[in-house]
Amino acid sequence: MRNDMLNDPQVLAEISAAFYRYEQALVSNDTDTLDALFWHDARTVRYGATENLYGIEQIRAFRAARPSAGLDRQLSNTVITTYGDSMAVASTEFRRAGSEKVGRQMQTWVKMEDGWRIVAAHVSLMA
Repeated sequence: MRNDMLNDPQVLAEISAAFYRYEQALVSNDTDTLDALFWHDARTVRYGATENLYGIEQIRAFRAARPSAGLDRQLSNTVITTYGDSMAVASTEFRRAGSEKVGRQMQTWVKMEDGWRIVAAHVSLMA
């Protein structure tokens, strides 16, 4: 891929807005927005810290059952890279108050007809 296709400022601004919209929805447990930002497809995958979710229905069920307390977190080392005008990867680390563990999150985003959607996500924790 040519370097001029990476991180076009307009595309980077769009996906950054979507990423931070997701983050705000996550810490406020806004499940409607979280759902809206995932691709509504059986091929969507989310590997969590303790669960493997295949398809939007499993992701929705997980969100509905997840406790809504203690979701605040601090992000660090966030890197968002766009590839052309319709694909991006967002990577970040996070910490939660009272925990020594470092969380890691990666999301693959694709621009669909109705906007940017997460097609694959991975969350993990390390000591």
